[in-house]
Amino acid sequence: MKITGFETFNLTSQLDRPFGWSQGWIDHRSVGIVKVTTDEGIIGWGEGSGGPAATVVHDIFAPNLIGEDPTNRIGLWQKMFSLLYNANLAGGLGGSAISAVDSALWDITGKATGLSVSELLGGQIRDKIAVYATGLYYTEGEFPTRLLEEATGYVDAGFKGMKTKIGGLPMDEDINRVAALRHAIGPDIKLMVDANQGYNAPSAIRIGQRLAEHDVLWFEEPVNAKDVEGYLQVKSALPMAISGGENLRTRYEFNDFLTRRAYDIVQPDVINVGGITEMRNVAMMANSLGIQVNPHVWGSPIMIAATLHIAATLPPCPPSHDPEPFVQEPVMEFDRTPSGIRDGLVAEPFDQVDGFVAVPTGPGLGIEIDEDAVRRLAS
Repeated sequence: MKITGFETFNLTSQLDRPFGWSQGWIDHRSVGIVKVTTDEGIIGWGEGSGGPAATVVHDIFAPNLIGEDPTNRIGLWQKMFSLLYNANLAGGLGGSAISAVDSALWDITGKATGLSVSELLGGQIRDKIAVYATGLYYTEGEFPTRLLEEATGYVDAGFKGMKTKIGGLPMDEDINRVAALRHAIGPDIKLMVDANQGYNAPSAIRIGQRLAEHDVLWFEEPVNAKDVEGYLQVKSALPMAISGGENLRTRYEFNDFLTRRAYDIVQPDVINVGGITEMRNVAMMANSLGIQVNPHVWGSPIMIAATLHIAATLPPCPPSHDPEPFVQEPVMEFDRTPSGIRDGLVAEPFDQVDGFVAVPTGPGLGIEIDEDAVRRLAS
């Protein structure tokens, strides 16, 4: 089997109600995906090739990968990385382009062999993944009624945890939001906060100390994503777990953060880190260091499926006779904000039952992408 072509799509879906976080507001959702075709008619789908990353796919990867065997996943990952290595382009958009193509190659290999991605990775430790609800963004006129109704809705739906945003309002207002959420959902539901790199270290410490009384489980991206010293400063000063990593590419960017224990929880994103191949590498590196892996997920069914398969193979951290989600078992982000892309590309969008999402069982990623929907959302 040989690779015959690459096609990229930038998908956009408008929102009925804009929402925001520490770095701005959006009125639409968008993702970039890649379709890889073969001479045997098998198609693979990957995510991460949005915007300028598509240029990397077409101008750098395609001329060098067409004609290659798509099942040689490790070899082709290294070839893509080497094409970007000398110019130091494997970070940023280059890493996202690698991610998209790599995931598509795993999808093709699974479809060719009749095996799921998790089976190709060596088999499952678990067949369903614990998830928490991501939502609770800033919206106009939201506080307190709309925000608290959303939060209690997640409790009623069976979620055991949820995450809200901070860093986009004055500190006192964000603290009031978190306090109101904790009161509304009660003491037994996990509550996390995400600043999306919105603070410097002293400010992150200041708000973190005040949030501690509301039993915040983890504080995500408190400072700039590349500021390892800032992470260490925050981590040493606060009682809750510190997490991050969604914006880093390849194991080389994760190295200092993991070996220096700058994270309590690492959150690699399969559409950034380097696809399924590299996410597994980073996750196992973290696991060997005793750092919990809770993947970041915020995109289409392609990345949701890929992440579920990887999470199905991750050992408890540390090994435990009866591992518990949020303690030793990996938990996965489950985006609940409106998205026509997430819900419109497959006939049956992913859903949770009692705080778990089942790992797909079909070959490859285990999902059937509606190509008509892809082209409609890309128009």
